[in-house]
Amino acid sequence: MSAPFKAYQITKDDDGQKVIFTELTEEDLMDGDVTVRVEYSTLNYKDGLALTGSAPVVRRFPLTPGIDFAGTVISSANPRFKENDQVILNGFGVGEVHSGGYAEIARVSGDWLVAKPEGLSSRQAMAVGTAGYTAMLCVIALENHGLKAGDGTILVTGAAGGVGSVALLLLSKLGYRVAAVTGRPEEADYLHSLGAAEVLERQPFSEKARLLGKELWAGAVDVAGGNTLANVISQTRYGGAVAACGLAESMALPTSVAPFILRGITLYGIDSVMASLEKREQAWQRVVEDLDLDRLETMVNEISLADLPAAAAAIMAGSVRGRTVVKIG
Repeated sequence: MSAPFKAYQITKDDDGQKVIFTELTEEDLMDGDVTVRVEYSTLNYKDGLALTGSAPVVRRFPLTPGIDFAGTVISSANPRFKENDQVILNGFGVGEVHSGGYAEIARVSGDWLVAKPEGLSSRQAMAVGTAGYTAMLCVIALENHGLKAGDGTILVTGAAGGVGSVALLLLSKLGYRVAAVTGRPEEADYLHSLGAAEVLERQPFSEKARLLGKELWAGAVDVAGGNTLANVISQTRYGGAVAACGLAESMALPTSVAPFILRGITLYGIDSVMASLEKREQAWQRVVEDLDLDRLETMVNEISLADLPAAAAAIMAGSVRGRTVVKIG
């Protein structure tokens, strides 16, 4: 039997879901053709849902949560990777239906892995994490739409969270004027430090949207859904675009076709879970090129595996800002 390693496991019985901190061996790992020694993971909103049981994110039991990780290949039967390669994992149902990053060792399909680009450490890769990688996909979508710095203000909702914070860093470095929406006005100084030109309170965006509001934004990155996304769409200028990547407020979208057929607005759905390898590699390379890693570090809070339950409760309470990196190894 292989040596034991530390891991979280989520189990479920008649009394409900339970999270335990335990020891596993490689014999407990799920199928896959690449085995990785995990060095860092992160805490994302979806991880908070899984660890607290606030939503049925985990659909197979027992399972190790953690939707992303970075580490070093221990062994590989996949031709893309060999021993000692540095890799990153995001999505593909890891932490939901396949055991994930909250363990010292993980086994996954090599088709789910991206080679860690030069210029990033494993810790920096997870400081970016799924949230930052998703933010990069949003920025690329707005760029592909044709939006350029100088075209007008880009709105970012949920700006103090993981996706929003990295989106602010990226957009401001690329020269865009950015407005940040937050439900935590006490974070205004933090948001300005990341590049926000103005900070707006969330409450007006949470109210029922007009079908067509005043044209304010050239484009937007939205993590909320619901009334917030409906208001963002109704306030986007003619020909503008919104990249939607989250549902922190709601899965609903209470709007009409009016902004789309009268103003030519485009709504881009951003899927970070099943994105193609080509999109993933492009996003991670752009992270190296366009993200200010020194400023990224100012938004990072590092915790240990043992700290995860309390951190998960905090992210569900909306009291976590920026990025939470989990040191695994």
